[in-house]
Amino acid sequence: MNFRIGIGYDVHVLQPGLDFWLGGVKINHVKGCVAHSDGDVLIHAVCDALLGAAGLRDIGFHFPDNDNSYKGIDSKILLAKTYELVKSKGYFIGNIDTVISLQKPKVKDYIPEMQNAIAAILETDTDNISVKATTTEGLGFEGREEGVSAQAVVILYRDGKIY
Repeated sequence: MNFRIGIGYDVHVLQPGLDFWLGGVKINHVKGCVAHSDGDVLIHAVCDALLGAAGLRDIGFHFPDNDNSYKGIDSKILLAKTYELVKSKGYFIGNIDTVISLQKPKVKDYIPEMQNAIAAILETDTDNISVKATTTEGLGFEGREEGVSAQAVVILYRDGKIY
């Protein structure tokens, strides 16, 4: 089998009064992400990891923030479109490991729902989707609650067919 590894990273500013989407789940918080789309940093990091592993550039190339058709778009739609691109090259999900960095809110209770949302879109078992969260102990923009970041690593595999 042919395996490919990709890494993704995303960051967004947090601002009061906006919805906060993370891993395809609306999180109850007083701040949300400033973004062209819904600002879901976890899904954006996963998209970049998938695209990178498949050699398909990055999320900004496929879904540019100067294209109004993506204004306010649900990032789950971007993830589904990304996975269609990945599958068109003959690749499928091996596993995905992610980490979210933010001071507040605590998101541990939302993690199973995030895993379910991501796994459903990527047509894989929730066991193949790892979501972790950490604080930065008050350090940096995450620690000051100015923003949130996420990282993702993915392994893709090809099923052995010639494409």
